Amino acid sequence: MSFFKNLFGSKPSVNFAQLLEEDALILDVRSSGEFKMGHIQGAKNIPLDQLNAKARSLPKGKPIITCCQSGRRSGMAKSFLDSHGYTCYNGGGWSSLQSKLK
Repeated sequence: MSFFKNLFGSKPSVNFAQLLEEDALILDVRSSGEFKMGHIQGAKNIPLDQLNAKARSLPKGKPIITCCQSGRRSGMAKSFLDSHGYTCYNGGGWSSLQSKLK
């Protein structure tokens, strides 16, 4: 197993609970309807299709953890925010992320 990790590299583990303790913002990029059906308490909702127009409302001085339903949209949001100078982490699916915050 370590042979493959060395060959292909491995992502460093992210401690999402620690990031939250350090005042990270949780950004849920699902639609407002999906968000209303359940979300992480305190998360900010900006649907992915509105992120370009609303990114300026996000603080550049603190880490941002993106989440969505499965991790696909949050990955796209992370890439977008990274390219615009934000410090961003992909938290993946919101319910999975919620369990990592405890």
